[in-house]
Amino acid sequence: MNLNSNLPSRIFRRRFPAPAFAVVALLFATTAALFAGPAYLTTNSFDGVSLLPPPPGRGSPEEAADLASVRTVFNGRTEKEKTRAMKDSGLAFSLFQPAAGPVFELQNLPKTRELLEKVKKDIGPVIDAPKNHFKRLRPYQIDDHLVLGPPEPSFSYPSGHSTRGTVYSLVIAELFPEKKEGVLEIGRNIGWDRVLIGKHFPTDVYAGRVLAYAIMRELRSNTMFQHDLEQAMAEIRDAEHAATTQVAK
Repeated sequence: MNLNSNLPSRIFRRRFPAPAFAVVALLFATTAALFAGPAYLTTNSFDGVSLLPPPPGRGSPEEAADLASVRTVFNGRTEKEKTRAMKDSGLAFSLFQPAAGPVFELQNLPKTRELLEKVKKDIGPVIDAPKNHFKRLRPYQIDDHLVLGPPEPSFSYPSGHSTRGTVYSLVIAELFPEKKEGVLEIGRNIGWDRVLIGKHFPTDVYAGRVLAYAIMRELRSNTMFQHDLEQAMAEIRDAEHAATTQVAK
């Protein structure tokens, strides 16, 4: 038990009468909310369920073909591909550093980190909405020969990793336009690697990419996102200039 957990509350209550304390508490809550800022997008402003077609039906020929593809990819993967896929499952932003370059160190780029973390947070409910609507089983839930590692807590369609990997790659490609192709390839691989380890059907991955591009289109229309993106771009340009100057000395 944390004996100091209510310490700030006790201090304020001793210093201020009840009405004043309420005002101070409200001011703190309001300031915190303003600091967090409104979301770039929400399920109220973006409808992923209407965007995506339903996945192949349970027991349908389409699902059988989808499952056959998973088995082929799963059984044909190399050990190197498996290792990469397991690493990609973590969805760390650092996965993009080989393409973006050594400047992409988020501990040195606070504005860039804040932008990416906000995107990460805001797209979660948008991804979950179609997942929870369609409720598609994952490949390993249909064929236990495809089990690898712990089970996933969510439904299969669309692939959250494919969606996130693609969104992250699209945002980072905006930050490093000269590295765009390599960055986008990493995002694409993050999605396909989920098929390699039996977590998703190919159609889940493709739907995730469609959802991601629609999300990115929505993000680009958001003035706060545009502002934060420009701030991050300026920060990166400064970091690149500093690195170049350091090498020249």
